[in-house]
Amino acid sequence: MPRRRIGFWYRFAAVLCKPPLVVLLKRDWRGMENMPADGGFITAVNHNSHVDPFAYAHYQYNTGRVPRFLAKSGLFRKGFVGAAMRGTGQIPVYRETTDALSAFRAAIHAVESGECVAFYPEGTLTRDPDQWPMTGKTGAARVALQTRCPVIPVAQWGANELLPPYAKKPVLFPRKTSRVLAGPPVDLSAFYGREMTPELLKEATEVIMAAITRLLEEIRGEKAPEKRYDPREVRLEQRRRTATATARRQTARQEPGQPDARPEQAEQAQQEGQGT
Repeated sequence: MPRRRIGFWYRFAAVLCKPPLVVLLKRDWRGMENMPADGGFITAVNHNSHVDPFAYAHYQYNTGRVPRFLAKSGLFRKGFVGAAMRGTGQIPVYRETTDALSAFRAAIHAVESGECVAFYPEGTLTRDPDQWPMTGKTGAARVALQTRCPVIPVAQWGANELLPPYAKKPVLFPRKTSRVLAGPPVDLSAFYGREMTPELLKEATEVIMAAITRLLEEIRGEKAPEKRYDPREVRLEQRRRTATATARRQTARQEPGQPDARPEQAEQAQQEGQGT
């Protein structure tokens, strides 16, 4: 199966982006031999800086297998950026609409056409306090199981030291090092031929995230936490705490003669009063 031609727009983007990347970041790149020479495949990459898509794209470009990213649809609409996104063949994601599934269909088509599709399984910058990979979304696993293509885990570190997550200003000095490590394909064969239920997709996604995390442990020379940061669990806990705080404030505003009454007790008393 043929590989995707780099083409004018990718070469033009490389001419614009590579010089500042070379100036700003030293390079420690490993694992390029794990990138398939031919045929379609997926790369699954951790995300910890607004700069790291450029650092990773630089690495991937130098393998000769240029990536097609899934990116927010708004980037495709106007101006030079939109023209570049369309020209380089990136895949628009229409969030919170019925068109969201079109991104997966486009990714499947790209893989089946022999291209490299890059996924950020976390879906956004990591919110883990120590910048370890969070729980992943299931898109990469869905495409991988549908196509049975190789999934290459990729860990990166260093762009986040240049521009930390959610920071507005870069830290230029001392000069940072972009460390990128690609591993061998993730073994997802245990999931082939099974119904793609949400549970199965989550399980396959965790296998992918675990492979990325192991590579990042190697880069950082330290162990990741045993429990992966789950933003959904954090949001639920925040809502629980907000509800508890609201209930306490309501209790504090009750009549002086009933300082210790709880909302459920007050409701029961009201119902009993209505029944007499």
